[in-house]
Amino acid sequence: MVLKDIPRDARPREKLLAQGPAALADSELIALLLRTGLKGTSVLQLAQQLLDRFDGLSGLLQALPDDMKRIKGIGPAKRAEMSAVMELARRSLLRQLATRPVFDAPQRVRDYLRMQLAHLGHEVFAVLFLDAQHHLIKLEEMFRGTLTQTSVYPREVVKRALELRSGAVILAHNHPSGVAEPSRADEFLTQTLKSALQLVDVRVLDHLVIGQGDVVSFAERGLL
Repeated sequence: MVLKDIPRDARPREKLLAQGPAALADSELIALLLRTGLKGTSVLQLAQQLLDRFDGLSGLLQALPDDMKRIKGIGPAKRAEMSAVMELARRSLLRQLATRPVFDAPQRVRDYLRMQLAHLGHEVFAVLFLDAQHHLIKLEEMFRGTLTQTSVYPREVVKRALELRSGAVILAHNHPSGVAEPSRADEFLTQTLKSALQLVDVRVLDHLVIGQGDVVSFAERGLL
């Protein structure tokens, strides 16, 4: 079933033009991108299947093209279009972080890191290097590990901070298990990095642990 087969007042495009994009449900927005469904499955149903498969819009934004191959009815053209929209969202967030102090938009920082790290099947330790005004200079994946752990070398983080002339950093790593709760090892590592970076006048503003549906902030928990 295609969008034109849906009653006019229920079509996402007409609804968007009449009421604005905020009036549409997530499935309706996805349906606009997909345009067509399958025999026996409307495009709105197919859009909802995508959202269900990836645990909502946040999970879908983290999905890779190969992840969508498993969904019947999502061919190469639709996968390419979905991936393009997701990449535009990532670039938009990155641009905003580069032009505004990160503390002006803490949710954007979390959203961006979730897009970058939450879907990975292995641990990644990343650093957001910031200038003196706390604008983003660069996000770098410094270290990669296994399903359960990553070796992090403070000397390399300090070296890179100096190379980029960073005034502050935000540390981040993902938990492939999906549970964002920090471990004792995470706490020890944070304090080690904080002490090492203080020696070169670089502040650690936060350490964010990325899970599937949540992000835990060390700063908010008073662990810095």
